[in-house]
Amino acid sequence: MEARKKKLPIGIENFEEIRTKGFYYVDKTGLIKELLENWGKVTLFTRPRRFGKSLNMSMLKSFFELGGRKEIFEGLEILKEVSLCEEYMGKFPVISISLKGIDAGSFNTARELAVQIINGEARRFQHLLDSDRLTIYDKDAYTALLRADMSEAVLYSSLKILSELLEKHYGRKVILLIDEYDVPLSKAFEQGYYDQMIVLIRNLFQQVLKTNDSLELAVLTGCMRISKESIFTGLNNLKVLSVADVRFDEYFGFTDSEVRELLEYYDLSRNYGDVKEWYDGYRFGNVEVYCPWDVVNYCDELRADSNALPQNYWSNTSSNEVVRKFIQGADIGTTKNEIERLVAGEVIKKEIHQELTYKDMYNSIDNIWSILFTTGYLTQRGKPERKSFYLAIPNMEIREIFIEQIMDFFKENIKKNGDAVNAFCNALQKGEAEEVEKRFSDYLRKTISIRDTFVKKSKKENFYHGILLGLLGYKDTWIISSNEESGDGYSDILVRSEDEEIGIVIEVKYAENGKLEEACQEALQQIERKGYQEELQEEGIEHILKYGIACYKKRCKVRLIGEGEIFA
Repeated sequence: MEARKKKLPIGIENFEEIRTKGFYYVDKTGLIKELLENWGKVTLFTRPRRFGKSLNMSMLKSFFELGGRKEIFEGLEILKEVSLCEEYMGKFPVISISLKGIDAGSFNTARELAVQIINGEARRFQHLLDSDRLTIYDKDAYTALLRADMSEAVLYSSLKILSELLEKHYGRKVILLIDEYDVPLSKAFEQGYYDQMIVLIRNLFQQVLKTNDSLELAVLTGCMRISKESIFTGLNNLKVLSVADVRFDEYFGFTDSEVRELLEYYDLSRNYGDVKEWYDGYRFGNVEVYCPWDVVNYCDELRADSNALPQNYWSNTSSNEVVRKFIQGADIGTTKNEIERLVAGEVIKKEIHQELTYKDMYNSIDNIWSILFTTGYLTQRGKPERKSFYLAIPNMEIREIFIEQIMDFFKENIKKNGDAVNAFCNALQKGEAEEVEKRFSDYLRKTISIRDTFVKKSKKENFYHGILLGLLGYKDTWIISSNEESGDGYSDILVRSEDEEIGIVIEVKYAENGKLEEACQEALQQIERKGYQEELQEEGIEHILKYGIACYKKRCKVRLIGEGEIFA
């Protein structure tokens, strides 16, 4: 009998749970060795979301914490480092908090959530109340950390107080782990209490990281480095390791060999090509990595359905606001062209500023380039030149996000150009093919086109299909059908105009080689061959216009067969 496969750890960020409850684990314990050998008093790892930051922090906690279980590391790389394990494994009190839960509509609520996080971590150490190494005053200080009505002063010094008490009790300095340190700042910026949150985080960090003799080492994670905010003011012992740094480059995300091994384990090696096309392409330092969240989710889908298609798992965990802002700000011809080049798989050289305030993020297109890079929507190619990086869209998943946002932006703009859209629709129903061609070409020139050499022809056709649907949807008296069964197939677009008793059939083709006339003829032949007009005829619509529309980059060709005409 075939042995039961390990479970896939979807959404599980607890290292001990993964190791003890039969989940598949990609070994990242080499991070521990590198962290200790490349010593930094305070280390900040900045990586995009869903790249294993929280799981790695949980792994560090399991390794360092007093009373930790050595057996959960059996078979992993770190146990080969015998002397290092003897010196550090299970030898330290560990304070471990995550700030990603501080998501509130007001500062008061956010502060309450911060207090709750401190309360919760402090409660793990209630044995301090029975410690014979702590004075009554020490115990009073500890008790203050358990109060829901914690004062401002106590909140700011809470982590420092806790580390001092733990050192006094155990006789060992403390390991401090702070996960998702920048989430409260992001949420505060969105909700309008940013300046207040800056004060809270700055004071909390300065106390525990700058003036704390009880600290052995600290590790922080986040998506962005926020140093201009003075959060880390005067902290000379801070080591920042971003997506551009070659150190620790393989410990966040899955490497190609790790993905191949995972796919082989689950008998999914045949899907390697799809996994690579959709979820690979991120470059951290000198290593190309996959997004772990995507790979694990897609493998889970494939185990249930071998024919499952890749999906945008990563994008569904975010609003993709930064991409939307980027596209909205691309009115300048240069930026619009650069977006088209990115979607086409090309590389763009840009100066990147990895230290930005949240207030600066959307101040300029130049800043948004930096945010796109930092947050994983763009990645580096080749070697950077000082602050200049060669940027590209990493994979098909992110390319789809860009295309979706481009389409959404186009639809929003349609509402602002009512007269022009109405003129296009009027020309369409009057059978004025030349006017339709002219006005559709105008729209193509104004929008961001999809000329991606990596995208299949059908995907490109879908893009132009979507633009047409957006334009046609302006007419609230028209009934628009897309990919509706009619005749011997499925027509691209059917339009029913009840007021004028007119039906319109549209077949869209992408002219791969730029031969628009040939593609137009192919579209019209398909309409005739498959009888796409039959659905409209059965509804009693007598006047039917049949359009073949061919597109190539920002050019189009429109041809028409009117009622009573036969296309040859």
